[in-house]
Amino acid sequence: MSSVFSAKELKTFDIDHQPASVDIWDKKYRLKDFSGHSIDNDIDATFKRVASALAEVEKPEKEDEWNEKFLWALRSGAIPAGRILSNAGAAEYKPATSTINCTVSGAIQDSMVGILDKVTEAGLTLKAGCGIGYEFSTLRPQGAYVTGAGAFTSGPLSFMDIYDKTCFTVSSAGGRRGAQMGTFDISHPDVEEFIKVKREDGRLRQFNLSLLITEEFIKAVRDDTEWHLVFPLDPSLPESKDIDLDDPNKIIWKDWVKNDGYLTNDLGQVACKVYKVIQARKLWDLIMASTYDYAEPGFILIDKVNQMNNNWFEENIRATNPCGEQPLPEYGSCLLGSVNLTRFVQNPFTDEAHFDWETFNEVVNIFTRMLDNVVEINGLPIQKQRHEIMRKRRHGMGFLGLGSAMTMLRMKYGSDESLEFTEKVSKELALTGWRAALELSKEKGVAPILEEEFKVTNEMLRKRPEMLDDGFKVGDNVKGSILHAKYSHYMQQIAEEDPELVRQLAEQGARFTHHSSIAPTGTISLSIGNNVSNGIEPSFAHHYFRNVIREKKKTKEKIDVYSFELLSFIDKINSKADINAAAGEENALPDYFITAEDVTPKQHVDVQSASQKWIDSSISKTANIPTDFPFEEFKDIYLYAHEKGLKGCTTFRFNPEAFQGVLVKEKDLEQTMYTFILEDGQEVEVAGNEEIEYDGETHTAANLFDALKEGYYGKF
Repeated sequence: MSSVFSAKELKTFDIDHQPASVDIWDKKYRLKDFSGHSIDNDIDATFKRVASALAEVEKPEKEDEWNEKFLWALRSGAIPAGRILSNAGAAEYKPATSTINCTVSGAIQDSMVGILDKVTEAGLTLKAGCGIGYEFSTLRPQGAYVTGAGAFTSGPLSFMDIYDKTCFTVSSAGGRRGAQMGTFDISHPDVEEFIKVKREDGRLRQFNLSLLITEEFIKAVRDDTEWHLVFPLDPSLPESKDIDLDDPNKIIWKDWVKNDGYLTNDLGQVACKVYKVIQARKLWDLIMASTYDYAEPGFILIDKVNQMNNNWFEENIRATNPCGEQPLPEYGSCLLGSVNLTRFVQNPFTDEAHFDWETFNEVVNIFTRMLDNVVEINGLPIQKQRHEIMRKRRHGMGFLGLGSAMTMLRMKYGSDESLEFTEKVSKELALTGWRAALELSKEKGVAPILEEEFKVTNEMLRKRPEMLDDGFKVGDNVKGSILHAKYSHYMQQIAEEDPELVRQLAEQGARFTHHSSIAPTGTISLSIGNNVSNGIEPSFAHHYFRNVIREKKKTKEKIDVYSFELLSFIDKINSKADINAAAGEENALPDYFITAEDVTPKQHVDVQSASQKWIDSSISKTANIPTDFPFEEFKDIYLYAHEKGLKGCTTFRFNPEAFQGVLVKEKDLEQTMYTFILEDGQEVEVAGNEEIEYDGETHTAANLFDALKEGYYGKF
């Protein structure tokens, strides 16, 4: 065992979990038998179950040793994602569930059979407790002629409705509603409808939506030039025989997801028919107005995603998991875990406050092995999903509690000091993980894709011209480990810090192709983390309400929560303080106790940028914007994100006219009035935080209003 592990006692939580945290753990992660009786007596029993299940993957003679190490890591801050916590070691009671949080669908073929085949796969995936992401811009636009049907198509958004209803109908494992991501190309003819679709009450509510933004589009926005909305020409239509393929007003040649069945040129680009020409800046303003009012669509810089992808030589990524932190290929899986940064803060809130880097790195090292073991017990329902995860063994380790840890270290989120801390945490996590990847590959074997031979193509040389300098030519065979370690742009950043490590990874091969990803971690932050800040975020507030989905309830339930740093401050510094007074009164807490509303949009982007360099997948981050934040200051935040090298960005502004989010502050509810129309036509106006009895349940006015608007009830 390592010196760190043997020198430190197993950690236990020194602050009692607040009732909201215990409640979420009980509902989502606590193992229960068929009668609902608890198998896990407490959170530590959940840790023991998970550690034991993952240690069973090891050789029998090493199982006890790794069980002890895994348990130490879990108690010391390693938190596997929700599906692992819920389902690892639970096969006796939940044999058909998966330890994988999310997946990405195979490409949806532009045919009725192709669409319905993927609906079936989606239903099986959701049933296993996994979320799923899809790209829908492979489907021809509304009004396009379908030769086989002899009719005009209703377009991709109408087919998204089918997936939405499937997700709503299929009950995900553990009482968890299904999660979906729908991505859409910025050049698709129906893109304007996609941007505006969430304005319709109740439509596509089982989806997060994101646009696939290209470098070409960003340039058109900055230059204020025209933008062509296009879709591949159908070669079966008579018009395809008469159209001038060299006329740029009618045909644009571009890379497409699939080129089978389409007209292609020598570069493999597809002939795309121009449906409409629009000013790029006008389309940009529509995106930003929708994001400002409805928090969607999100923003995925897809060229950056593919440029920085470790598997650049094989994958063309077009979709992500439902929260966007894992851009994935067809049938790719999202295997996640996060490290609780607050567990490594020593002497918090004092002049002696510091971060224990040695223990952090040891937890990351052990946790890497744990997540790699999850691959062996993935429980995915579709063979193509199982093949993909076994071939590449990618996982995404990240962290949570960044904002809380900063406060405990007396840093302000967004300050220069906090950016340096964020980058160091991300870099240490990456370097430790890739060192573990090398050692694991020597002990257990290499990810199969990295042992395969790949034939050099013109496209590969175009993407990586440095291969020409090294003497490679078209038709040569090259090992996957070399393409991965030597020519991945991300791995070359690792080589700047540890060139010998990357040299050995190119020669030996890594245990997995991807190691890091920062998830939103909402429920594990609140439950296991005792409400540390989510993922890479600052704390939303130090006292607020969380809207929680309950099984068999139509509205969300509002529950009180307190930030971990507030609980810790009162426990360690001012035990006599009244918690509500401390959370609500100005000057009751030190000035470094800031929250999301104190952070500017650019500071949010700066923190994400400081981390992204060392994260090989992506980061789920939401820049929370105050309701009264001026639109003129808001509308260029995504351009700033592009400048800072991000792979994606999402914003959220509380807008009671549209919806409210998961996290809600009392003052927002108090200041928002909701008007209910009764069956007799009478109007009743109620403040958002007032309670109403309806249909045998008690609701806040805000939650009931949302449920009625979204169609979960009939008329009030």
